[in-house]
Amino acid sequence: MGLFSFFNRELAMDLGTANSIVIYNDQVVIDEPSIVAYNRSTQKVIAVGREAQPMEGRSAEIETVRPLRGGVIAHFEMAQHLIRELINMTNINRSFLPPSLRMVICIPSGITDVEQKAVRETAEQAGAKEIRMIHEPMAAAIGAGIDVLQPEGHMVVDIGGGTAEIAVISLGGIVCNTSIKVAGDEFNDNVVDYMRRQHNMYIAVPTAEHVKIAVGAAVSELADPPEDCHTTGRDILTGLPKAVMVNYKEIAHALDKSVARIEQAILDTLAVTPPELASDIYKNGIYLAGGGALLRGLDQRISSKTKLEVHIAEDPLRAVARGTGIALRNFNKFAFLIR
Repeated sequence: MGLFSFFNRELAMDLGTANSIVIYNDQVVIDEPSIVAYNRSTQKVIAVGREAQPMEGRSAEIETVRPLRGGVIAHFEMAQHLIRELINMTNINRSFLPPSLRMVICIPSGITDVEQKAVRETAEQAGAKEIRMIHEPMAAAIGAGIDVLQPEGHMVVDIGGGTAEIAVISLGGIVCNTSIKVAGDEFNDNVVDYMRRQHNMYIAVPTAEHVKIAVGAAVSELADPPEDCHTTGRDILTGLPKAVMVNYKEIAHALDKSVARIEQAILDTLAVTPPELASDIYKNGIYLAGGGALLRGLDQRISSKTKLEVHIAEDPLRAVARGTGIALRNFNKFAFLIR
C-alpha cells in the first residue's frame, strides 16, 4: 500500500510566522498569511489568512493576531484556529469517511521541548491524528536541491518571518547551528522605527512590510535600484495624514544593524564548523532560503563578509515547504530526519 491511501492522508506544513504553506499530493495547495481575525466582544473568529489580512489595524471591534512569533506559537488558541482552517482549506476532511490525517510540520532548529510540545498539541487539537516534525534548516536544504544525505558539508541560512536559522548539514544531520530571532518581523520593526525617527511619521506594520518588499535592501549601492516607494502614515507632530517618498538607501540604513546580526551569526557558526566541513563549505558556498533571501543585495553583502560564494535557492519563500514535501514523498529515505 502506498503512503497515500484512501483512509490515510498526509500533509506537509510550513507553519511560518508570516506565511503558512501546505503541500498535499506533492502540490502547494495552501499559501496563506499566518493571521487570524476575531471579534473582541464575542471572541469569535471571523476570518483566517488572506481574508483576515486586510482587517489588520482597520477596526476597533476586530482584532487581528499572528499566532506565531519568533518561529514558535505565541497564542495557543488562535494557532489551533489557524491550523484547523488550513486543514479545512485542503478539503480532505469533507469526504463521506474523513481520512486519518498525518502531518509533517517544520520547526525551528532552536525550538525548546516545551515549544515543540505546544506545536504538537496544537496540531492534535486541530484534528491531526499523527504529527511528525522536521527542522527548518534541513527542510530548507532539501528544498534548495542539496543532497543532505551525502558526507559533504553545506551551510544553509533560512531567514523567515520570526527567525534566521543558520545550519551546517552533513550526512543527514545538523552538525552545528545558530538560531536568532532576527528576520522579517524585525526588519518591519526597523522600518517602522526609521520612519518615526527620520520622517516624524507613524506607519503600521503592514505598511512597513510593503516598504520592505518595494525598496528593501541590505546594501546602499545596487546596480539595478528599485523605484522610490510612496509611503503614507500619520504625522507625529500634527496628527494629520502624511506621505513621503522612501528610497532603498534609506531602508538599507534602517536594516543595517539587523543584517549585521545575521552576518555575525553566520560567522559564529562558521567558527565552530569542523575543518573538513569548512573545506566543503568553501567549495560549495552558502545557500540562502526564506523570504529574507529576497532582500536586495543580501547575497552580495554576505559574500563580501565571508569571502564565500552565496546562492539563493529557487523560489526561496517556498524552499522550506518544498523540502518538507520532498521528505514526505520520499518517506523511507528521509524517515530518520522526521521525528
